[in-house]
Amino acid sequence: MIETTAELAAACEKLAEGQYITIDTEFLRETTFWPQLCLIQMAGPDMAVIVDPMVKDIDLAPFFELMANTNVVKVFHAARQDIEIIYNLGKLIPHPIFDTQVAAMVCGFGDSVSYDQLVSRIKGVHIDKSSRFTDWSRRPLSDKQLDYALADVTHLREVYLHLKEELEREGRSLWLTEEMAILEAKETYDIHPDDAWQRLKMRLKKPQELAVLQKVAAWREREARSRNVPRGRILKDDGLYEIAQQQPKDVEALSRLRTIPKGWERSAAGTAILEAVNAALELPKSEMPKLPRQNQSPEGAAAASEMLKVLLKLIAEKQGVAAKIIANSDDLERIASEGPKADVGALKGWRRELFGDTALKLINGEVALRFVDRKIEAVEL
Repeated sequence: MIETTAELAAACEKLAEGQYITIDTEFLRETTFWPQLCLIQMAGPDMAVIVDPMVKDIDLAPFFELMANTNVVKVFHAARQDIEIIYNLGKLIPHPIFDTQVAAMVCGFGDSVSYDQLVSRIKGVHIDKSSRFTDWSRRPLSDKQLDYALADVTHLREVYLHLKEELEREGRSLWLTEEMAILEAKETYDIHPDDAWQRLKMRLKKPQELAVLQKVAAWREREARSRNVPRGRILKDDGLYEIAQQQPKDVEALSRLRTIPKGWERSAAGTAILEAVNAALELPKSEMPKLPRQNQSPEGAAAASEMLKVLLKLIAEKQGVAAKIIANSDDLERIASEGPKADVGALKGWRRELFGDTALKLINGEVALRFVDRKIEAVEL
């Protein structure tokens, strides 16, 4: 394992000579808000290394410099959490990136295919997963654990090259580029506390309730970040909803809530919650937030959505693309209800060319679905 800054700098300099590097991280986040980085694994065409970021005084600057090197493609599998760690610690987003899970969906390997499934199908190798639930913060790590960690990047090299070749052969490289733009966007990882309420399911029916939810969720987000503990350790989601609906204005009202622990209403947290609630209730009517619009689906939209699901599956199978990456249920429901006005991913970019245009023709009566030899096909009318 690399345990000094000098060793890390030498390894990163060598890795920067290649056209790509595969990367994975091991981390813990059960008891913290921010993921605790425990291990970094990297591999180039001719070398593979493991870095111990928990060693005292090691400087990860060479690693972040490598992540910022635009001449080297950074290859991840299911990149979001790895990039979140890099962004949090290094204040940068790796570029350019290649996510093999997304690429596999574009290449027809199914929805959200796992790393070991990809390795098995592409390389014919079965990964020993017995070290999967290792506590990566403990030291020393056994040779078996280190071998398992390194396999996350060594097999990834062949997986990447296979998927890259397939994307180029099928003319779908630009499809992946569109998807990577989302993973490379700062907004994906830098969520402002005032927007924390958007992570929650909308159970509220009044603007005043939403105003309270926004204020209390923002307080919880800031508190969880400052104390570096999970949001649920500060206040569970059920507590947010109950406070938004009951709107306690004083200590006595707060103490009556089912989700508030006994005595908590007199703590600093209780005081902060009451301040947030009262601040929301004092907003002028003109500044109250608008509830997310709930569109009323026209009659027959549910059946139309079911027909769109059939069309989606038909096109996904024919084109060898995972249906999940083309459109989701919400996309289909909105297309069925709103037609070409629906602001959904399925009607943009490559998805529209592959599926969206045909979907609009289906709901406009310009395309039909029919059985032929026990199979379904779409035909233009």
